[in-house]
Amino acid sequence: MKRIVFFGDSLTAGYGLHRPDEQSFPALIQRELDAAGLDYLSVNAGVSGDTSASGLSRLTYWLSQPVDVFVLELGANDLLRGLAPAGTKRNLQAIIDMVKGRFPSVKLLLLGMQLPLWVPGQRAAEFRQLYQDLANKNKIPLLPFLLDGVAGIKHLNMHDGVHPLAEGYHIIAAGVWPVLRPLL
Repeated sequence: MKRIVFFGDSLTAGYGLHRPDEQSFPALIQRELDAAGLDYLSVNAGVSGDTSASGLSRLTYWLSQPVDVFVLELGANDLLRGLAPAGTKRNLQAIIDMVKGRFPSVKLLLLGMQLPLWVPGQRAAEFRQLYQDLANKNKIPLLPFLLDGVAGIKHLNMHDGVHPLAEGYHIIAAGVWPVLRPLL
C-alpha cells in the first residue's frame, strides 16, 4: 500500500474535532481514496501549534517509513506568531529538500494559506507570495488557500474563528481532492 503523508499543523490534525481520525481532511481524503479504489493510506502527521521550524525539527520521524506522496501544510502559526515570512519560506524549502532527498520519486503537494488583502504591509505581502514562490521553484502543485470557502464563515468554524468544524473539513477535503488526485 502506498502512503500519503499529510504533514501540517492543527488544520491537518483536526484540532477540536470530536473524532479527528474520522473528521479531519486527511481522514476524509482516505474515504475518497477508498471510494476510488486506490491503494493508498492517508497518514495524518498534523501537530497542533506547529510552526514551520517545529515541523522541520520533527520531519525525520515521518521520513523513516516510505512516503509516496507528501502533502505540506505549514506556515499559519508562523504568521500568527509574527515570524518573518523569509524564515517560514526557508523552513518550508528545507522540508521539501529533505523529503526529496530521502525519497527522490516522491510527489509533493503544497497547501497554502492566504491573508486578507486588507492586511497591509511588506510582511503581509511577503507571506501572501511565499507559497506561490515555493511551488514555482520546486515545480510542485499548489492549492493556494487551504481554507477557501471556510475561512470567515462563522457556522463552519469553531468559536475561535480559526479552526474548522466537521462541516468545514468536508469543504476543505473537497478542495484538496481534485489537486491531489492527479498525483496518484
